[in-house]
Amino acid sequence: MSLNRRDFLGLSGAGVASLFLHRALAANLISPQSQSLLSDLPRGDQRIALISDLNSSYGSTSYVSQVHRGLELLIKLQPDLVLCAGDMVAGQKLGLTANQLDAMWSAFDEQILHPLRTVEESFAPTMGNHDASNSRGHSGYVFELDRLHAQKFWRARQGSLGLTFVDAHQFPFRYSIRHGEIFVLVVDASSANVSADDWAWAESQLDGSEARQAKLRLMMGHLPPYAIAKGRNRAGEVLHEPKRLQQLLLRKNVHLYISGHHHAWYPSRVGSANLLSLGAMGSGPRQRLNDRIPPKQTVTLLDLFSQQGELVETTIELDGLQVLPEQRLPSSLQPSVGPRLDLRPTRINLSNKSNANKTKLSVKA
Repeated sequence: MSLNRRDFLGLSGAGVASLFLHRALAANLISPQSQSLLSDLPRGDQRIALISDLNSSYGSTSYVSQVHRGLELLIKLQPDLVLCAGDMVAGQKLGLTANQLDAMWSAFDEQILHPLRTVEESFAPTMGNHDASNSRGHSGYVFELDRLHAQKFWRARQGSLGLTFVDAHQFPFRYSIRHGEIFVLVVDASSANVSADDWAWAESQLDGSEARQAKLRLMMGHLPPYAIAKGRNRAGEVLHEPKRLQQLLLRKNVHLYISGHHHAWYPSRVGSANLLSLGAMGSGPRQRLNDRIPPKQTVTLLDLFSQQGELVETTIELDGLQVLPEQRLPSSLQPSVGPRLDLRPTRINLSNKSNANKTKLSVKA
């Protein structure tokens, strides 16, 4: 096991121990053949890694082997930015104590966040329903303790995530960042309800100069606008105002909305709006609607090729570390409520989205 110069940069004794621990956990999980395949992936001017839904059962302070394998993969691929679409810990259960919530976040810090920051990979989180649900009852947030502990954890680390914030007044629930040529808008979609204030804030952020001048504009929230997976095809598991999101993406020329929660990878479009549902990195991958392919834990890469004005997505399953071709996905998904979701190309033309959407696919359902 060897470390390169970048690995050692700024390491404390604890950082060295943590990095070696996770490389030991992942030892022998990534074969030489897989390493060669992954090292051959064309790298853009900026690379983003997308992960989601890492957690295990309620209150758990451990992560399944695919999460550790995915962590080792991220360390090897060295993305410029890691975006997490939520569910990093296993809360959202009444009766979990303050000590249990702190223990879960401490475990996430030790096992996931610290190793990534040790090798200088910037990390931007989204609050999921198991992290900090914004579900409300008659007297306020149903899981207010979850939100308080999530806020305490992330605000203590806000300055050490490697992020350049545009607006962080309500971090970690909603915020915006600029990372090189990329603008990322994070909304609090930790339940089906995005507040009117959050919608107004999102619109104002996308009207700002940082967003308008960025080559790539991304929006991220935990819940998707429409159902992707079996077992999640019902109200409460998708956004209550999906058309509002869809219209915002189109009006403000947002290139992609990224979500988790459904534990199933599917790149789709509704009209000219590009959507990306991420597969789970952790427990409980789910089958897509009208699909018989067994579910897989996954990590997705976004490579931005600035000169070509192109965004290239690559999704890797975490058991065999194989690249998953979108051609094997269903050509469309039909939720019980809402429009049909059409499979879209995993190459997005940033200068002319309508042309990108006309790209032909040979699909094997």
